[in-house]
Amino acid sequence: MAKLWQKGYELNEVVEAFTVGEDPALDRALVKWDAVGSMAHARMLAAIGVLTAEEAERLRAELAAVVALDAGGKFEIRREHEDVHTAIEDHLVKTLGDVGKKLHTARSRNDQVILDMRLYMRERYAALAGDTLALIETLIDLAEKYKDVPIPGRTHFQRAMPSSVGLWAGAFAESLLDDLLFFEPVVAIVDQCPLGSAAGYGVNLPIDRQMVSDLLGFAKVQNNVLYVNNSRGKVESMFLSACVQAVNDLGKLAADVIVWCVPEFGYFTLPEEFCPGSSLMPQKRNPCPFELVRASASIVQADLAAVLGVVKSLASGYHRDFQLTKGPFMSGVETTLGCLRVSRVCMERLKVNAEACIRAFTPDVFATDRVLDLVKQGVPFRDAYRKVAASLGETAMEDPIANIRAKTHLGATGNLGLDLARGRAAGERRKLSQRDVWEKAIERLVAG
Repeated sequence: MAKLWQKGYELNEVVEAFTVGEDPALDRALVKWDAVGSMAHARMLAAIGVLTAEEAERLRAELAAVVALDAGGKFEIRREHEDVHTAIEDHLVKTLGDVGKKLHTARSRNDQVILDMRLYMRERYAALAGDTLALIETLIDLAEKYKDVPIPGRTHFQRAMPSSVGLWAGAFAESLLDDLLFFEPVVAIVDQCPLGSAAGYGVNLPIDRQMVSDLLGFAKVQNNVLYVNNSRGKVESMFLSACVQAVNDLGKLAADVIVWCVPEFGYFTLPEEFCPGSSLMPQKRNPCPFELVRASASIVQADLAAVLGVVKSLASGYHRDFQLTKGPFMSGVETTLGCLRVSRVCMERLKVNAEACIRAFTPDVFATDRVLDLVKQGVPFRDAYRKVAASLGETAMEDPIANIRAKTHLGATGNLGLDLARGRAAGERRKLSQRDVWEKAIERLVAG
């Protein structure tokens, strides 16, 4: 089997192993996308007369067979292939002969891998958005169910003012909704078809880049062929930046749950099936899923830093450095997905201990409310503040449930605005359903 670049010499074995790196393993996630991209490319080559219609159909059918093999875990990328592109071309040459050798006309592995990654990003965005929405909806339901369960709000981790489980859960729901907004401009950049840029300088054939873009369901063609090449790593870093926002929120959520599950707080309890134990201490039930989510926020940030570090200050054009953006990018995306999914599963079953939440209140939590009571009586705020501060021991204990219900301005404990959050979530669901255009385009290509 000849490599796609083969021209009469062999690489040193050590060099070959080093330069191939992780690609054979990583590219298993790209088999479908490389195949469907090749289907669109073949259709276009037939339209400009490089292939016959019969040759394009034979290629489509065999590439569809590759997709089916991959779905069944039966398509192999061997180290000697180097990457998914070579593995698929090798398969096509073995099954179709010379027709398989024609497919690479007018493209390079450069624009091929960029296309594969864009298609991978589109699909993973749909998964990320779907899982984020599922968690948001879980948090809104939790906020509704426990809107009247008070907990002490904290600043500097010290008791501050009355809060509620509903306010806490609703805060994370709205934060994750904003994370989805952060993804939208990134996805608009992802949704550009790079194929046809070849090695970054175009080709002297009358290729139809718009046709390929339309066949693959992209919103538009990425115009400048050199920018296509220069955008590798840049687009991945934008996508990971959005992932970082989401996983940072999940890390904060995890930190709260971990602390509030300890017996000294006891606000929450995690079901035992979510809590691995200790090999030594028989009483232990540990919040390991949330501990790993908390740590994963740092891991995804490190993946983003790795991608940015690889592409920083590279001169224009292709460099082999770009190969090393694929691993951290995929790792960051898959880690974010895993964190979203495990967080939703755990939050769906989280037990809230209302009595423990109420027991956590002490009179000083109501000090700020006492200041504002004096303000309502006409006392200047600063004088009221100092009066209460001088007599904190005299602050009376209140009913915390009545207290949180009494704060009815928009977004406060007595008026969480959950209908607003539900409306935003429903709007995001509708937007996500519009992404069906991607899936339908791919289905049409595979079916022929």
